[in-house]
Amino acid sequence: MCLRMLLLLLVAVSVLPGSSRAQAGAGIATIVEGDVTVIRESARFAVAEGVRVRADDLLESAPGAKLARIEFTDGMVLDIGPATRVLLAPRFPGERGGTRSSRLYLLQGWAKLTAAKSKGLEAASLAAEGLDLTGISRDVVLNVEPTGAAAFAESGDVLFSERSKGKVGASVKLKAGDFIARSGDSKPVVTQRPPADFIQRVPRPFLDTLPSRAAMFAAREMQPKRMVDVAYADVQPWLDAEAGLRPLFVARWKALAQAPEFRKGLIAGLRAHPEWDRVLYPEKYLPKPAASAPSAAAAYR
Repeated sequence: MCLRMLLLLLVAVSVLPGSSRAQAGAGIATIVEGDVTVIRESARFAVAEGVRVRADDLLESAPGAKLARIEFTDGMVLDIGPATRVLLAPRFPGERGGTRSSRLYLLQGWAKLTAAKSKGLEAASLAAEGLDLTGISRDVVLNVEPTGAAAFAESGDVLFSERSKGKVGASVKLKAGDFIARSGDSKPVVTQRPPADFIQRVPRPFLDTLPSRAAMFAAREMQPKRMVDVAYADVQPWLDAEAGLRPLFVARWKALAQAPEFRKGLIAGLRAHPEWDRVLYPEKYLPKPAASAPSAAAAYR
């Protein structure tokens, strides 16, 4: 059951009683409604319609933003709602127990992923802390908040898999219309339709079926406008992300540890990102000098 139908049902009830990484990340921003930016390397850029995005870009929308749509070269479509942070074509250098791949990583907020009809089931995938959504055959909506996560298979099937300490745990196949939610460390619960409060919170643009606009920007490329260099507060949520992802940002922002304010933030929050200890205090990790052998004279004393 699609989101629009569920919303109409909710209203009615309320009146009653009781590929390669580079290719995977390549896309165009075709709809931008509100304040949307991208962190690329160590700078923040403004995103406008026509701006290209690429692997390793960190897309962020302001709390007041309505919608940002990214159309990828293979036909996959990503919609993000307000107060959302997404990493394109993530890598997991700290992942244990095998490789983990995903087209997108949702750190917080709202994402709707629409798979290309002509592609295989592995073409669209979405990850978040402690979970993977794979085998997405059409539309799935994922919401990640500090209190938990929830996914809705709006149309088509999707495989929801739990992850713990780098290993895949229990998996459940969601059919079109199914909803799954996990709060804190509790086991996820599956229902045959989303609850009313979820439907009420879904970004309204997610309810609309919008035609592709990629062709409008194919012949011209909009360069993103550079805004500012990132500060520690700008990237702290990523620095404190799940353990498998954090080493990626050590490599990316290692040079920023020399900036006084950035370094101060790293030190204050070191318990949440301990892998930065080696960068902040390299002297602790120098090889210890070998113990010298006693002299012959000393040996006979």
